Amino acid sequence: MRRPFLFLLLLCAAPAAAQVPQCTPQREGMTACFDGRLCLCRFQPGGQMTARPDGHRWDCGPLRPDCRPPDAAPRPPWPEFLPPPQTLLSPQR
Repeated sequence: MRRPFLFLLLLCAAPAAAQVPQCTPQREGMTACFDGRLCLCRFQPGGQMTARPDGHRWDCGPLRPDCRPPDAAPRPPWPEFLPPPQTLLSPQR
């Protein structure tokens, strides 16, 4: 009685996530969109501070551009809880 239930449970399981392409020396310079960020495959040196060896890795840092369509995630030009910056200075009298 347990086996059919287990089989149905495995059959109804969520599909596996899409596989991320490997960043290899052959793909250096290639870009890919991961989670709305345009990532770049590049060589990153390792070091003791990062505890990583040298190798090719995806650079998806905060300075990388977004790759979502413009209307998919509209962002306000300035956070609502902050006043807009004062770009014009009025002379003091």
